[in-house]
Amino acid sequence: MTGWITVAGLGPGDDALVTPQVVQALDQATDVIGYIPYVARVAARPGLALHPSDNRVELDRARMALDLAADGRRVVIVSSGDPGVFAMASALFEALEDQPDRHDTDIRILPGITAMLAAAARAGAPLGHDFCAINLSDNLKPFDLIEHRLRHAARGDFAMAFYNPRSRSRPHQFARVLEILRQECPPETLIIFARAVSTPDECLTTIPLSQATPQMADMRTVVLVGNSATRRVGKWVYTPRGAV
Repeated sequence: MTGWITVAGLGPGDDALVTPQVVQALDQATDVIGYIPYVARVAARPGLALHPSDNRVELDRARMALDLAADGRRVVIVSSGDPGVFAMASALFEALEDQPDRHDTDIRILPGITAMLAAAARAGAPLGHDFCAINLSDNLKPFDLIEHRLRHAARGDFAMAFYNPRSRSRPHQFARVLEILRQECPPETLIIFARAVSTPDECLTTIPLSQATPQMADMRTVVLVGNSATRRVGKWVYTPRGAV
C-alpha cells in the first residue's frame, strides 16, 4: 500500500470557506496531524486517527507525517488559512530535505484562504495594489530582522499585512512595531485590525495609524496597513490599482 501526505489549508475559520479539494482529502485520510485547535476542526470518524500537538513542534509533526506515509497511511497535515503562508508546507519540506530516501513521497499542497485575504475582503480592497506580508513573531527569526523588513516595506510604500502581531509572551513588541510605523508612515495611514474573521467573534476596526494602540491586536488578529493611496469610500477601504 502506498501512502501519501496532503498539506491542507482550513481557511480562516468558517467551514464554508474550506475548499472542496480539502474536504475530499480529509474524507480519504487515515490520519490528521496539526496544531491542537486546527485538528479540533476535523470531525472524528471510524478509521481516522487524530494527532493534535503543540504549536512549536512543526518539524516533529512533519517527521511524523513522513513516517506514517512510509507505512502506507494517508496523512493530512492541517493548517489554518493557507498551508504555504507561515504554516506547515514549508516545515514539511524542511523535514523532507533531511531524508533523501523519502524525496519521492507522494505529497500534495492544497491551498486555503489565508487570513490577510479574508480580512481584506471584509474591509473592501486594502491590498488592491502591491503589498507584502510579515510575520511579527520572533520565534523563528530575530526581531532586528523583523524591524529591518518592516522599515523597508514602509519606505517602499507597500500595503502590509501583519501575522501574529501580539501574544502573551511578547505583549510589548507590537508597541515597537507601531512606533516604527509612525516613524516611516504618515499619521493618517489607515490601519485595519481584523480579529477572528469569518467566525462568530469577528471584529473589524479601521482607524488612522495615529490612533492605533497595541491592545487592539492579539494572536487572533491580522493587521492590515494601507499605503499612501489607501482611502475610504463609504464603509469600505481600498487601495487603487494605479501607480502611486
